Amino acid sequence: MTTLNDDRVARALERMYTASAEQFKKMREDGSRRFADLSNATAQERADALSDIYMPVTPEAGRLLYSLVRATKPAVVVEFGMSFGLSALHLASAVRDNGTGRVFTTELSAAKIAAAKQTFAETGLDDVITVLEGDALETLKSVTGDIGFVLLDGWKELYLPVLKLLEPQLTTGALLVADNTSMADTQPYLDHVREPANGYVSVNFLARDSDSMELSCRT
Repeated sequence: MTTLNDDRVARALERMYTASAEQFKKMREDGSRRFADLSNATAQERADALSDIYMPVTPEAGRLLYSLVRATKPAVVVEFGMSFGLSALHLASAVRDNGTGRVFTTELSAAKIAAAKQTFAETGLDDVITVLEGDALETLKSVTGDIGFVLLDGWKELYLPVLKLLEPQLTTGALLVADNTSMADTQPYLDHVREPANGYVSVNFLARDSDSMELSCRT
């Protein structure tokens, strides 16, 4: 049995995915413009304004993250953009089942940090997760060791700056997974990982009907 099937983890995932689906259904019905209205806001302002909004990877993408971490057995996993912790649960479950490694996850919203920490404790995965609170471009400087896996799922214009910060610690063969790469703000990141001279092999694939992920390997 994998940790994903542990009753505590499975219940948390079901609860959070159900809440997310209900929330987005209501937002569609109400014609919500909450995201559009924040187009000129700072990262912190966006995080605070959307502190109640789930922004999860799909269940299928979550299982992909779990499988990739199980296969590569990274010593250090970094997640940029924790939100309520759905993807972190998949990453931490893989680390637990590998018997080695640690997840470092970043978040700006104090409300989401509090909720995610409670979930991590309830699922028994808090001992393999370090939550870095605040500006990721500052907090990630505290991460030491060889980074073997990176999930980018925060504000899209920061994908490349975050990668540049982490690059000196990436192991050969490290995997990078960038979500929502159909969004225009991810283009500088995509240009970087798709340029062979920068030391990556990269592939894009659909993660949902209208959006994609980019999977890149550090060569």
